Amino acid sequence: MSYHSGTIHTVRFSPNGRWLASGADDKIICIYHLDPNPPAHSASFGTNEPPPVENWKILRRLIGHENDVQDLGWAYDSSILVSVGLDSKIVVWSGHTFEKLKTLSVHQSHVKGITFDPANKYFATASDDRTIKLFRFTSPAVNATAHDSLNNFVLEHTIVAPFTSSPLTTYFRRCSWSPDGNHIAAANAVNGPVSSVAIINRGVWDSDINLIGHEGPTEVCTFSPRLFSKLEPSAETTDKNGYSTQPLVTVIACAGQDKTLSVWNTSSSRPLVVCQDMAAKSISDLAWTPDGLTIFATSLDGSIIALEFEVSELGFIAPWSENDKALQKFGVGRRGVGVVEDISSLRLEEKSKAGELRGAEGRMGALMGDASSNGPPPALNGNSSSTAMVGVAPTAPTTNGESAQDSPVHTPDPNAARVEALKQRVTITKEGKKRVAPLLVSSSGTGLSSLPQSELMAASSRNAQNDAPQSILDISKPYEGLPRGGLAAMLLGNKRKAIALEGEEDDDSSNKRPALGMGIGANGHIPILVNGVNGTEPAVPLPQLHGVIPTPEFLRPAVVNPSLSVSQVRLAVPKIRTQILRSLDRGILPPSGATNGTNGIDESAKASEDTVFEAQNPGQVAVPVKDPSRISATKRGVMLWQDFLPRAVILVTGNKNFWAAACEDGSIYTWTPAGRRILSALVLESQPVIIECRGAWLLCITAVGMAHVWNLKTLSSPHPPVSLAPILEIAMHSLGTHTTSGPGITSAHLNSNGHIIVTLNNGDGYLYSPAMFVWQRLSEAWWAVGSQYWNSNDSSISSLQSSGVGPLSRRDDEVDPSNISAGIIPHLERHTTNEVLLKGRAYVLQRLIKSLLSKEGFESFESGVSIAHLENRVAAALQLGAKEEFRIYLYMYAKRLGAEGLKNKVEELLRSILGGILQDKMQAEQEIEPGQGWLTDDDKLCGWDRKELLRGVVLILGKFRELQRLTVQYARVLDMVDDEENGV
Repeated sequence: MSYHSGTIHTVRFSPNGRWLASGADDKIICIYHLDPNPPAHSASFGTNEPPPVENWKILRRLIGHENDVQDLGWAYDSSILVSVGLDSKIVVWSGHTFEKLKTLSVHQSHVKGITFDPANKYFATASDDRTIKLFRFTSPAVNATAHDSLNNFVLEHTIVAPFTSSPLTTYFRRCSWSPDGNHIAAANAVNGPVSSVAIINRGVWDSDINLIGHEGPTEVCTFSPRLFSKLEPSAETTDKNGYSTQPLVTVIACAGQDKTLSVWNTSSSRPLVVCQDMAAKSISDLAWTPDGLTIFATSLDGSIIALEFEVSELGFIAPWSENDKALQKFGVGRRGVGVVEDISSLRLEEKSKAGELRGAEGRMGALMGDASSNGPPPALNGNSSSTAMVGVAPTAPTTNGESAQDSPVHTPDPNAARVEALKQRVTITKEGKKRVAPLLVSSSGTGLSSLPQSELMAASSRNAQNDAPQSILDISKPYEGLPRGGLAAMLLGNKRKAIALEGEEDDDSSNKRPALGMGIGANGHIPILVNGVNGTEPAVPLPQLHGVIPTPEFLRPAVVNPSLSVSQVRLAVPKIRTQILRSLDRGILPPSGATNGTNGIDESAKASEDTVFEAQNPGQVAVPVKDPSRISATKRGVMLWQDFLPRAVILVTGNKNFWAAACEDGSIYTWTPAGRRILSALVLESQPVIIECRGAWLLCITAVGMAHVWNLKTLSSPHPPVSLAPILEIAMHSLGTHTTSGPGITSAHLNSNGHIIVTLNNGDGYLYSPAMFVWQRLSEAWWAVGSQYWNSNDSSISSLQSSGVGPLSRRDDEVDPSNISAGIIPHLERHTTNEVLLKGRAYVLQRLIKSLLSKEGFESFESGVSIAHLENRVAAALQLGAKEEFRIYLYMYAKRLGAEGLKNKVEELLRSILGGILQDKMQAEQEIEPGQGWLTDDDKLCGWDRKELLRGVVLILGKFRELQRLTVQYARVLDMVDDEENGV
């Protein structure tokens, strides 16, 4: 058969034996079928070739690849053919009509191997981008089209681990699926520096077994189609159903560039046989005979080698029924079963179907007049054209034999008589014969739909003729708010028919009207007529547009509440954008037109692993927003889920625990990572301006300065909504008669305990204390220019570095309890440095302090400010529960107190650190309420053992002789010093 014009790389028979497919580097796939008639001629003219024995004729040429076709694979039921090639594409063809069903462009480089799951649920492709991608599919119908396959052939998983450093010198990567469906053998894998064949486990898709021994990269591996047993089948090794009771193994053959063929079975860690130097060049393909006793190998030197095994040499061959039994747990042969991975899921499915069957039998008994049946009346068959039985109330139609939802109460239909008359209507055909016109039962109006039914309510309708959206309707005039058609048309009539939009269904176009003022239509034509209040009107001439109109970044300002104008706090509301993206890793989003450069494969593959949350608002500006906003989550270019909201989205946020979107009407919607709605919409008093999340916590700040915090895990809030007015200096700005501008909010975050941290553009950083219901200033510009310890950690204890993760880090990883709030205080101080010092707003403060230092009475000013700054740090770390930073700042504070010789503060500090350790029991019993912070009765202080902290402070203060009278007493309590007679 000489139909190709290039080198043929792959030839595959269909499992049903009806077709033969071949792929070559002429980009063509040829499909052949066997003609039962003898060949028309004996041989080609001018040759001495013997006449062909079989008459194979070409049936179709499949054109869909732009480069060499490297490999082909048939589904086990011959329903589809999948081809892969050097154009990085995977093309799925129908196995019945050979029409192209889908093209998958998910690989970043040449695709060189394809294998099918024998359970017919997956197929896997191997590529030079060092991945194997698994696609889940459902066998298409005989007459399936490309449109029917839009949601079929979905990327399920990407396997990367065994191929991270695999060589790119192999010409093929032919992988193979085991006949029991449990494993995939992947060629050209690596195990460290060694070439290997990776055995990938089904379900978890990991690789813990490697076949090592080949000196060069393996290009092809194939499982034997049969299962083998160690012992010969007998009455002792089989059960009553004829199935084997002994473990069955699979056999795999591997070959590649080292010209060596190895044969393994899954019960041994060593190969059964190794045949070296079988050919002069690389082995390019392997094929087993159906009986599992012979394997054929093709080589690039042009030879075909056959190896024949004796009976029982590889093991005793199990009957084909064992293959079917092994595949039953994966749902083989079940249409539409999806992905079934274990036997328990099949049992659950059988129980579910048994329950449906019992319900169907009860309804069938009621339909046939069975008095003993207590089930509700049955559903009529949607394909039947017969009349309904007398005395049986019609119910919802069925689809594909499955019953629709039954209505609990069946009332007599007032339209039954009219429908009955329609059913008996007599028509006369062209031949003059009389016949009764059939009426489709599902469209007769007697059946109740199984879908939820909507009811027409005048008070909830909206005026379709008005250009502005109506948020409140006048209920006293119920008919003015109804659209044309429906109730208004029945009572008042339509004055003029609206223009039908192109591409709409005929049955729904009467209620649709084109948008006003849209200018040039979607098809590029300028409309002649537009819809006016009283019907169609001549369109106003539009100026000619030149060039391409870019998509506007902002659609329009958000619709804000009028109460915002009288609020004490007014924050800027974000504008409505066409598209809002949020990356799960909050890194750089992958570019839309990225090309494969030197590092293009690795970078794009890395970026595509991120999940992207997207909100798309409808791009209508001049008309009321009729289209909903679309919410979607995508990963590796594949949509995970999508949802629709009736309102425009302003802000989005999310992490690995949930996604959230805030709308312009003040409502917030939340979804799980899989797209289920967690809560009903949260409705706020005004538009959200900042929305952030961390762990299970969600923070939202509204336009009137109210901060809301929720825990979506416990469905609770740690405190009522709190106003930002105090930190926006409302105490200073509320005295005037006019609106004044206060500081702006630069960021708002949450720590892992749900505490709010806010930074302002004047450099201040604040924490809201839910226990005291008040804002606390943790960082301010005063410390930045007056403290000697600003933005430093004291070089003498520089080894004490905070080991916590950043408080407001970009990733929402689980936080260890010892690292709660780690890094928040340095973050706030860095922000203050950036806002005050780097932006030039510290000049006035610096002049003030320089003038103070030279005045009488301010000699200790710098020392006092530095000590106050350290005390502020210690208090903030204790308030936040920042364990590491509390110890660092406490030791810095103790050292400074010792250097200054402040005995009173030192004594109080040491006594505070001891806390409840040496507290009198009588005194503890007298105290009604336990203290917090320094005054806790616990032996822990901010997560540290009090004795350990005291030991460190005493060691720091021990070198100051004027304080030794104090420190030695505490050192004796801690057994840090001994008497001289004990040999200090």
